[in-house]
Amino acid sequence: MWFTAHNPSAASRWKRVVVFAVLSALASAAQAQSIATLKGRVTDASGAVVRGATITVREQDTGTERSVTSDATGEYQFAFLAVGAYRIDIQSPGFRPQVLPRLVVEVGRTIVQDFLLEVGDVAEMVSIVSEVPLIERSIALGQITDQRTMQSIPLNGRKVLQLALLVPGAMTPPQAGALTTPSRAQGSQAINSAGHREGTANFQVNGITMNDQLNNILIFQPPIDSVAEFRIDNASPQVEYGRNSGPSINIVTRSGTNQFRGGLVGFFRHQALDARNAFSTGAEAPFERRQFGGHLGGPVARNQTFFFATYEGLRQDQGLPVNSVVLSDAQRMAVTHQVITRLTALIPRATEIDERGVARFVGWAEAPVDVHQWAGDLTHQFGPSQRLHGFYALQRDRRPEPLELGSTLPGFGDLRVGRRQLLTVEHTQVAGARRVHQTRAGFSRLAFESQPLAPLSAADFGIETGQVSGPGLPLFTVAGAFAFGGPANVAPSWRTDTTTAISHAMSYARGKQAIRMGGEFRQFTYDARQLDAGTFNFPSVAAFMSGVANSFRLTLGDQAGYITQRALGMFVQDSVRVHSKLTVDLGLRYEWNLTPTEREDRWVVFDARTASLLRIGVHQDSVYRQNHNVEPRLGVAWEAGGDGRTLVRAAYALTVEQPLINAVSSLGGNPPLGVPLTVTGVVPVESASRLAGAAGLAPLTIDPDYENGAVHSWNVNVQRNIGARMAAMIGYVGSEGVQLRLSRNINQPVDGVRPFAFVSSLSPILPGAPLGNITQVESSGRSRYRALWASLTQRLSRGLQFTGSYTWSRSLDYNSLSGPATAVTVQNSHDVADSWGLSDFDARHRVAISSVYELPSGSHPLLDGWTLAAILQAQSGNPVNIVTSNSSLTGVANTVRPNVTGPIQIIGDVNRWFDPSVFVAVDGFGNLRRNSVVGPSFVNLDVSIAKTIRMPARLRAVLQADVFNVLNHANWGQPGRIVGSPNIGVITNTRFPPGDSGSSRQTQLGVKILF
Repeated sequence: MWFTAHNPSAASRWKRVVVFAVLSALASAAQAQSIATLKGRVTDASGAVVRGATITVREQDTGTERSVTSDATGEYQFAFLAVGAYRIDIQSPGFRPQVLPRLVVEVGRTIVQDFLLEVGDVAEMVSIVSEVPLIERSIALGQITDQRTMQSIPLNGRKVLQLALLVPGAMTPPQAGALTTPSRAQGSQAINSAGHREGTANFQVNGITMNDQLNNILIFQPPIDSVAEFRIDNASPQVEYGRNSGPSINIVTRSGTNQFRGGLVGFFRHQALDARNAFSTGAEAPFERRQFGGHLGGPVARNQTFFFATYEGLRQDQGLPVNSVVLSDAQRMAVTHQVITRLTALIPRATEIDERGVARFVGWAEAPVDVHQWAGDLTHQFGPSQRLHGFYALQRDRRPEPLELGSTLPGFGDLRVGRRQLLTVEHTQVAGARRVHQTRAGFSRLAFESQPLAPLSAADFGIETGQVSGPGLPLFTVAGAFAFGGPANVAPSWRTDTTTAISHAMSYARGKQAIRMGGEFRQFTYDARQLDAGTFNFPSVAAFMSGVANSFRLTLGDQAGYITQRALGMFVQDSVRVHSKLTVDLGLRYEWNLTPTEREDRWVVFDARTASLLRIGVHQDSVYRQNHNVEPRLGVAWEAGGDGRTLVRAAYALTVEQPLINAVSSLGGNPPLGVPLTVTGVVPVESASRLAGAAGLAPLTIDPDYENGAVHSWNVNVQRNIGARMAAMIGYVGSEGVQLRLSRNINQPVDGVRPFAFVSSLSPILPGAPLGNITQVESSGRSRYRALWASLTQRLSRGLQFTGSYTWSRSLDYNSLSGPATAVTVQNSHDVADSWGLSDFDARHRVAISSVYELPSGSHPLLDGWTLAAILQAQSGNPVNIVTSNSSLTGVANTVRPNVTGPIQIIGDVNRWFDPSVFVAVDGFGNLRRNSVVGPSFVNLDVSIAKTIRMPARLRAVLQADVFNVLNHANWGQPGRIVGSPNIGVITNTRFPPGDSGSSRQTQLGVKILF
């Protein structure tokens, strides 16, 4: 079951801290899978168990050894085994010794290796051949990518998180995504997979939870040359997995060995080598990238201490393509409004008139990127029973983002400067033949600053916003046309996010049982400050020219906060080998996600029960109630048939979300520390501040009964080995999300009257003050996912290896993003079920294939050492939500859907993706369902060709050419969606800008010097 309990009083906070300090000594990694388990059974020729056989594993690269003996049932187990290649020796009196020369142990795998001993002379060694089976025995559905594959396949930007897109259930990021949209030169920060929202993944580095709890992201991806293996489990995780409901991603870093190994790498890209973007009509936007670095690893003390170090730098000079509606010369001359006349000077003049007679600016916005990354790994072996491993990574980055925060025109946006750190430490101790302990600790920190690129002041343009220390110009958004100014409510801002984790896990083998138990303590702190410049929304270009908006939003004051959030997770799992062909996993996890606190009691909420503004820590003990969660997990694996080549699995898991800090981080903007204002209707720009003040406060609040989102997931699948080096899987996957995060306007007018007209006269803060919109974060969201997954994998055989997957799925929900807290996306806040529809990231069909082919050696050195590699992604289109610019009905612009008067016709042209004539704006809520139109599909083929040249002194030179989107397929973005706007049904850009996946054909040249 899953349940919640109410928050204890504020007086008990210190008591809880003490309890945590004690319990943290018991904690275990919520994702204790950066290592693997090797187990099996020892029998003789008659099938009788062999007790007391000694099994020894020796890691080939480091020489470290561990030994266990088989028990009374013939079972043995190596828990917390580090990834790598091992030699396995097995000896027992009266039997011929056996040796398995090489067995590759991969991250997160549970490997079953049985041994059949033969009676004979102990001097007669038997060498056996075996490989880790491709079929996976754990309950989770996942995929592993090793270092060799990572270095061979063409990863655009060389970011490891791109590997997550190659598994069944994963989706190419939608254009409407936030965290999934690739950050330029730094890759995506999240993924959509198996029907989960983008902010639900568990990111681990060496098994340590390293999510930034503000938005639930991995703060940066370590350099690819520092990564040994990458694993993603995206359905029904085991009980070790907690904290989030989505896919679990584990990045395992490279360690040194007894041999010195290293290299220098350099990659170069330039627009002269690329095809033109499909939407470039004038000069091509500049693009040049230089990515370079080096790595070195080896022994400090042979067979005992090892190091590995990496550096990577990136310089990118880039212009981001702009294709936006602007004012025509005639419209400029027709403007008479004093404020708008001044603002038009900030809008670039049209460079062309499109086929519909609409003036457009086509050009680019300058956006260079500068990134430095360092990483170091250190391992020490304290004899055969103890191992200590540490990893540290640092990134410094600087980049302007002129188009990411609302503006569609160059000259605006913000400048971002970041410093990001990761530290992981783990200690493994073998405590006897049956018991192994592992203790871990981790630390991550993001120090981030954002400043507006345009040093403008609202007052200079005759706009009175009421902000005492003006942070810049408000954001002006014209529905379906253009946006400029800002950024609003994001810059300027400063923040430092710090995550710490400590954990301990114990594994105990007893006969046919493998028991694992432990827990984890985590703490996240958020220290931040930001100012808001305000946002104007205009329903049309004509309204902008007249200076009359239909909504204005602003939070006065300096929004600051120091937030702490803690969590404790504990688990127990029993994996029972009920029969030689049947294994059952039973697990139970407990999660205590503590309610966050603010150090200076700066949070103020609106209490709907009393219509009062209450200060947390003064008038109310906690911001929302405590949440305690019990999460069962169940898995069954059955070997069908008698050849051991077919495995049938079934699994169920209940996973729970730890709430994100961004659900409460804006509560410091409520009175008396801040003044949130919103006004809708007829809003002249010169008097917007006064009208907003008269319209009333627009507080942000959170439901005091807020509960952790939960996802019930299940799957049934069949795996089959095909030959010695190929395996296929087909399975049914489903999930139901309940109590998911959703924001709604609880003060949405009903028949033109707001439920809360004024703050209660008994309120301790601003009694009797008028009220406007009240945006409440709550747990009223739902989701549903059903899918068929299929995959085919071949290990390297005759020079060829590949992994292919197909997903046929349908994902539905009320809303698809968990943030920001201020974003109300449902049409009717008093009937959220009315917004049930396809998820923003839904795609009916998806195919993903990655392959590497080593060409056969030829008779001439020029014909040797060639490698071809490719990645193919093909996916159906994502939905488009057609809306109107109506703001008066609900108090929120661009959320009300129109009526549909006839069949929806997809035309498929870039200038007319769909027929807009069937969509009609009405005074009330339209009958069109959410996300009823499907946008363009996504098809992308990346190809790499490499030539390895052997050189003296063990040196190798690799010359490489990567061609991204080799077919130059124009992957269009989403069409305009606001009824009556100039851009309705028009596509103006590719899904991602040049430099990222699928924009246009781009070529990268590289060289590696390795030893």
